[in-house]
Amino acid sequence: VIGEGMEQSDLQFNLIAERMSDENLPNLVIDTFRYYYDKLVSGSTGMISEEDIVPVPEVPNMIMLPEELRASGIQVLDQTVIIKLNGGLGTSMGLEKAKSLLTVKDGYSFIDIIAHQAIMEGVPLILMNSFSTEGDSLKALEKYPQLKRELPLSFVQHKVPKIAVEDFSPVLWEKNPELAWCPPGHGDIYTALVTRGTLEALLEAGVKYAFVSNADNLGATLDRLLLGYFAENDFPFMMEVADRTEMDKKGGHLAMRRSDGQFVLRELAQCPEENLEEFQDIERHKYFNTNNIWLNLEALQKALVEQEYRLELPMIRNQKTVDPRDESSAP
Repeated sequence: VIGEGMEQSDLQFNLIAERMSDENLPNLVIDTFRYYYDKLVSGSTGMISEEDIVPVPEVPNMIMLPEELRASGIQVLDQTVIIKLNGGLGTSMGLEKAKSLLTVKDGYSFIDIIAHQAIMEGVPLILMNSFSTEGDSLKALEKYPQLKRELPLSFVQHKVPKIAVEDFSPVLWEKNPELAWCPPGHGDIYTALVTRGTLEALLEAGVKYAFVSNADNLGATLDRLLLGYFAENDFPFMMEVADRTEMDKKGGHLAMRRSDGQFVLRELAQCPEENLEEFQDIERHKYFNTNNIWLNLEALQKALVEQEYRLELPMIRNQKTVDPRDESSAP
């Protein structure tokens, strides 16, 4: 029976690969999607149980960092880029355009304020857009000629087919064919940086450090002290975390794998129902992910080459309806 099931999934994936190829998606994207599709079909849930992790006792506190690191940060500003994750449409709010085009204050949208922040820092700004937000977002930035540099102003994350819960087939939705596709999540940044040529362009331009954050987090500005800390220690990756409050009980938290002490991030969708009480215990799991991350692009390139361009990040199984505005549409 297992053999028959796997044979059926191979047939389904052939359909998926064909559709992805028809959309001109690179082979690397198709191969990466196959890795997660096989996990899904084999019954993997992506769950991280409380038994598999231990709480993080303490992390370095920003206010304890020596002020002289700020000077180190200033020295490497010309090797730094700001990347804003700007793929969200805000469908849950009834929007059909990029969420970052919402007006925040005094006629300024999220994307206006982001542009001003980048101009004030004197650091290149690059948007990671989705296929749904690319056009509108770049049009909104046309009023800021100061942002134009040799580097691209954006790169587009990929799209992947939605998979039917019933039989793991690629969803077809004749009412609106675009709804049969979805962005694969922020983890796609690593694949998209490669396939769009952006990582190569950044390295060729002498850019070593990237500050990555969500477009709807206007508090996520490039901090020169943290940049100095990151550069001086030659870290490959750094993530900003903050103390969890009662408001953050449902957000992802930092933990450590019991097996090897490796840091992991556990999202609510990865928490078994029987562990919800521990997940929401802010005294036990004290730190939440702000999704402000720092990448050493040279280290990223090295890791990608060594791992044949697939980082094998954890899978998150996210069940929705094909049309997020229509709860009666297919799961």
